Amino acid sequence: MTTPAASPGHPPARSRRPAWAGRNYVLLTAATIATNLGAHGALIATTWAVFDSGGSTGDVGMVAMARFLPLVLFLLIGGAVADRFPRHRVMVAANALNCVSQALFAVLVITGEARIWQMMVLTALCGAGQAFFNPAAEGMLMASVSREQAGRAFAVYRMAMHGAGIGGAALGGALVAFLGPGWVLAVDALAFAVAGALRAFLDVSGIPERAPGGGLLSDLREGWHEFVGRPWLWSIVAQFSVVVALIGAVEAVYGPMVARDELGGARPWGIALAAYGVGTLAGAVLMTRWKPRRLLFVGTLCVFPIALPSAALAVPLDAAGLTLAMFVSGVAIEVFGVSWMTTMHQEIPEEKLSRVSAYDWFGSTALLPLSTALAGPAEEAFGRREALWGAVALMTLVTALVLLVPDVRNLTRRSHTKEVAGGGAVPVSADAEGSVRANG
Repeated sequence: MTTPAASPGHPPARSRRPAWAGRNYVLLTAATIATNLGAHGALIATTWAVFDSGGSTGDVGMVAMARFLPLVLFLLIGGAVADRFPRHRVMVAANALNCVSQALFAVLVITGEARIWQMMVLTALCGAGQAFFNPAAEGMLMASVSREQAGRAFAVYRMAMHGAGIGGAALGGALVAFLGPGWVLAVDALAFAVAGALRAFLDVSGIPERAPGGGLLSDLREGWHEFVGRPWLWSIVAQFSVVVALIGAVEAVYGPMVARDELGGARPWGIALAAYGVGTLAGAVLMTRWKPRRLLFVGTLCVFPIALPSAALAVPLDAAGLTLAMFVSGVAIEVFGVSWMTTMHQEIPEEKLSRVSAYDWFGSTALLPLSTALAGPAEEAFGRREALWGAVALMTLVTALVLLVPDVRNLTRRSHTKEVAGGGAVPVSADAEGSVRANG
């Protein structure tokens, strides 16, 4: 899209923000800041709500599982729905569901009537909403920026997202202490309402209408063929199914246990987690300036440092060493994350982005419940240190194997020109569309 030329002596209307930050991009980023401020505080509030109701650590795990299972089960359907219907409507509907479920949760907690089964039902509704929201949001974000500036746009977006998450966790922890968990859940419900309102104003006039398909199953099959037809895509998703599962077990089980037994309590672990968040911000800042040519090769190399926290816990290093390892890991995962989003934006046809993103989300999280369930038995069978070194070895092995895939090593950043909704125009080579669809 173009804007009218400014009259002499008057700056253009959009001069206060970069040319690549179109209306949709700004709305999506603002909505994400709102939801991340609320959601990260709500995670803390949910745990304390369970404890305040007389629940145990096992009950905390059950409530968390109730949220996670619908997320996994409905992700693929959510991706197909997001590519079949207007994405902004899917996002607003999901935000509305999350708003209502969190508001009911807040009322039950504030009135002291919350029961474990009620918490499980309401968090399951929230997880189902996220299953439809995530693929639609990823597709909408990628459709809102130009290919030429995609890397910088995604880096700034992720920087805002992580910054809001860090602030939300800090604010949420303070509010839980002063006001109680119910009011933090109420703030989260309000944040979903604000985000839904912002997303309702997204401009989709520049996004081509999708031709009607042959049904939901046909859409899922088409997304699957798009997914398996690209070796770089399915190999990295398979890699991350292992990496995410191991990181989940380390962060949910082994990290807090090592902090308790070796580092003096929860405080060093909290500082280490904060350092990870700061590292993600630093990585996002780096990626606003750096545009690696071989996107996936550089991104995959940056997966190796993600194993550093597991190694630090296995030794174990002191609190300072663990904090440094977490910071470096945060920088590395952000370099990978921006490179991955840029590659998806470049290589996947716009009308299939949500379905492919759903397969990505599904594959990357599928082993997470199994790994967290097996973390305790693995410690009993092999020992905590051995289990942690095993996690380091597995993460290193699967990452090394991915580098054997030619497309991962050789796929390069391209410059194109393409008109995008809410963004600007981007250069497109004559055979761009064909090369995008045929790649892999």
